[in-house]
Amino acid sequence: MRNITRQIRVGDVLIGGNAPVSIQSMLNIKTTDVEGCLAQINALSDAGCQIARLAIPDMEAAKAFGSIVDRSPLPLVADIHFDYRLAIAAAEAGAAKIRINPGNIGGEERVKAVVDCCRAHKIPIRIGVNGGSLEKKLLERYGSPTAQALVDSAFSHIALLENCGFFDICVSMKSSDVPVMMEAYRLFSERSSYPLHVGVTETGTEYMGTIKSAVGIGGLLCMGIGDTIRVSLTADPLHEIEAAKAILRAAGLRKEGINIVACPTCGRTQIDLIGLARRVEDALKGCKKNLTVAVMGCVVNGPGEARQADLGIAGGDGCGVLFVKGELKEKMPYDELLPRLLEYVDMM
Repeated sequence: MRNITRQIRVGDVLIGGNAPVSIQSMLNIKTTDVEGCLAQINALSDAGCQIARLAIPDMEAAKAFGSIVDRSPLPLVADIHFDYRLAIAAAEAGAAKIRINPGNIGGEERVKAVVDCCRAHKIPIRIGVNGGSLEKKLLERYGSPTAQALVDSAFSHIALLENCGFFDICVSMKSSDVPVMMEAYRLFSERSSYPLHVGVTETGTEYMGTIKSAVGIGGLLCMGIGDTIRVSLTADPLHEIEAAKAILRAAGLRKEGINIVACPTCGRTQIDLIGLARRVEDALKGCKKNLTVAVMGCVVNGPGEARQADLGIAGGDGCGVLFVKGELKEKMPYDELLPRLLEYVDMM
């Protein structure tokens, strides 16, 4: 059961409460490249991304951000460090959310200036705590960026905003250490109802990063923790969206799209099951139907092992079968399995 948190609005996307877990990503090109940013945002939107974040390192980027906001199909988050004036400029340019670390943008007056601007424009603030940039006093107290150190940092930053009478807040506590990150979110969720942006930071390349994110993000989602997610990969951001959707489906939080189950093969397998499974996956990648499709390597046990699948195929020595809800429907030559499967998908 999901933890019910406070709800915030990022453009037309609700985060927290009973809203579905949303998917975010971050652009990996310079914000000053307006046309390049818009092309990437449109591609992310088509892939299923719901919120996009852009880095705003200087005033030139803040000005370009305004031009991007006006033409973006997605609500945009401005990522700010150190200079409170950039946060104000991004908010006034139409940001749907501001991501800051309140502790590194200056004193209380500067924090209040950002808060007042966000309040006037009805923009939420994400407090972004990161294990790689914790306050010196916390590192001295705990000796390293522990889970409790991340939580303490988050609450100290929350206090800065709450002291300004601002509560339209989302929180993240990211670490490259998966167990530390998971423990931080768990500890925080026991003490607060602020919505949580969940992610593992600096995960690495697509392969390892997806595994770390599946464990960290997926594990928390299965515990009911998390309101919006970002899979951080050293790869094309489109791969982040693919991984995020797969994690949400695996956690039972998204039904849209094809869920493929396949046996791992064994010495009884008489077909190229690995190749067949990949071809099925590629052929159905863009399908948004809520179906479970099984690809099995044994015509004897296949239907039974994948009885819960909506559709399935199993191959033997030059032949194959197609089944629906575990019941045999057709026998056919092996080469006809995939085309017939796709015809059945179209009919459902």
